[in-house]
Formats: sequence, C-alpha cells, structure tokens
Amino acid sequence: MNGANDGGSPPSSRDVEPDEEHGDSGPEQPRRPPIYVLEGNTLHTRLTRELGVNYPFVSDGMAFVSLPPLVLAVSEAGGVGMLGVVPEPPDVLDVRIQTVQAGTQKPFGANLLIAPDGGQHRVTREHVEVCIARRVPIVSFQGDLPPAEWVSSLKRAGIRVWVQAPSVEIARQALALGADGLIAQGRQASGINHSGLPTLALVRALRAMTDTVPVLASGGIADGLSAARALFHGADGVWVSTRMVASVEAYAHPGYKQRIVDGDAGDSDFTTVFGADWPGQRMRVVRNRVVREWTGREGRVPMPTPGPTRVGTTRLFPGTPGGASVDIPRFSAFIPTPDTEGDLDEMAMPASGASMARIESIQPAGQIVVELMERARRVLADPHGLEADTDEDDRG
Repeated sequence: MNGANDGGSPPSSRDVEPDEEHGDSGPEQPRRPPIYVLEGNTLHTRLTRELGVNYPFVSDGMAFVSLPPLVLAVSEAGGVGMLGVVPEPPDVLDVRIQTVQAGTQKPFGANLLIAPDGGQHRVTREHVEVCIARRVPIVSFQGDLPPAEWVSSLKRAGIRVWVQAPSVEIARQALALGADGLIAQGRQASGINHSGLPTLALVRALRAMTDTVPVLASGGIADGLSAARALFHGADGVWVSTRMVASVEAYAHPGYKQRIVDGDAGDSDFTTVFGADWPGQRMRVVRNRVVREWTGREGRVPMPTPGPTRVGTTRLFPGTPGGASVDIPRFSAFIPTPDTEGDLDEMAMPASGASMARIESIQPAGQIVVELMERARRVLADPHGLEADTDEDDRG
C-alpha cells in the first residue's frame, strides 16, 4: 500500500498565513489565522519522500483559478501547489513564478495545458524556457503529450516532469518520453477530460504497469476518505481540483465557488459545447443552463451564434500591467473569476460531481490540505472497507 504512513517527518513549515504573499495576482483579502503544520503531521508516500513535503497532496494548476495565493497556501501547508498557466503568456508566467518564489521555499510547480486553440497551442517553448530559467521544481502537462524535446530540456535542467494520463496507452507514451510522474485522470475529473475509466480503476492499471514513478489520483478526490481510498488502491498522492476551487484563495468567481458547494454528484456533465476555445475537447463542468441545453447536440450549436455574441466580460492576467478587460463570447471556455461580470449560466465552470457531493463549505486552502490529509491518515490506520470501489460514482 503506497499510502501507508512510514513515520518520520520532513522539516516543518514556517508559520505563515496562507494569503501572506499576494504578489501581483489579485486584490488583497482579509487576514486569517495561520495554518500550522506540526512535526507530527505527516503522511509519507513515495511522493513525499521524493519532494520532501509533509503530505502527498497536489493542488491542480487550474487555468484562471490557480494563481500565487493558492499555490503558496497549499505549499506552505505541506502539500504541493501548482500554478495554472493557460491562458497567460510567458512574461506573465515569469511574474507569477517570481511571486511564488518570493513567498515560499517549499516545492511548487507549473501546470501547462497542451491543447490546440484555432490550430495553435497557447503553451509554447517560451513557457518552458521560463520554467527552466526560474528553476521551477515541477512542470506538469495536461491535454496532449508534450514534445519530447521539451521534456528532455526540462529534465536536463533538473526539473521533474509529470504528465496527465487519461488512459494506460497515454501513460505508456508519457513514460517513453521520460515522464517522472503520472497523473491518473479518471472519468470523474473536472475540466478537459478524455478518460474512459473511473479514477481508482485507472490508478490500479497504471500502478500495475509501472512501479518506477509516482502515480497521482485525479478525479473525485475531495475529502479524507476519497484520498485514503486512492492511496490504498496504489496512488502515491492525490491531484485535487474541484475541492480547491471552493477555497478562499482560489481566483474563482464567488458564484462559481458557491455552485460547487451547493452541487451534488449529478450536477456535472461531459460536454464539448465550449468549443469556441477548445474545439472538440470534452470537458466535465457544472451542469448549468447552457450545458443542459446543448449537451448531446453540440453539433447543432449555431456558428456564428444568433442574438447576443457575448455573455459577459472578464479581465485577463489580473494584477499585472498587461491585464486587459475582454468580452466573453458565447460558448467560450473562459472560466469566471472575481473580475467576471455576466451570466454564469452561460459560462464554463469545470467541476467534478463526485467531488461536489463531498464539499460542504468554502475554506482556506491550507486548512483543506491539513484536514483532508490528516483524515486520510486516520482512515488508512484502520483501512477496513477501502478495498471496494464504492465511491466510484460514474455520474462524475
């Protein structure tokens, strides 16, 4: 069992507030009590031993949402925070990385989404060069596989490369590229998702295929029980998305956060309706009005759309000199942030129903990390009942 606590502790985190370092990523937030990580608060796996962190908890680098305050809060609480890169250009990524590095000496990473937009990739070699120049500890790739040359360049620079794998075949290709870690993306996972297997089934399949690199479970991980179950079934860590949207530090619109808190297992769905930005990319999102209206008949979405061509406005690259207010076109994949105004029922809000069923409130990210992992540690100490896939809800 990869999730068993093997004792011992990495150095404890310095006592800071999760939002102490805002950098240039958004407006100031009220000060909150610090999240304390004690020497005894550990849950050791291969992942924690490799990185020297307290917990095998990785916060997904979500586009628009995962800015420095969230990254800092997670890393300072003993997990690994990941920056969301798309749609930000290389110079903005450089600013974000410097902000994180000014706020923590703990491991963190940058998550690069490889998906064509109008025949072009928003993530470029320049993004990779920024990560190399700034010596980012971890770079992860989601969507398509990265070019082999990018992987080799990152590894030569001493950077760990993780690759999202929605299938065993993609995992094999990622390992052939030299991936240092695999993110097992199950059907329950939010956002762009091409998986055909439930999370635990995919974790077991990847674990059976390789025992040489860490495997992270992604999809439906939102509380201590779901995390413990993933670790019991062979994961070396958990990759947490939807739960982190419903955190204080996440740069998500308050209405988006509240829909996640209010949602249940049946309140997310797969759709390709947001193809204006990601043509043909299947996404798991909150089942709002536009998703209910068009899912299953996306091929009949009129292009160009009749009537109003926009559903709101938002600001790109918040907190940076290059930030600009832009329109949100109908069927766009722009995710609502605190800067967004408009009709959320017409916008893409990535979320996992399996996770929403386990989320009861919006909490500080550091508190989520510690409470979720400490609960997982207690469950793993008496793992009766973890063998079954009872939490694998195919509704997502």
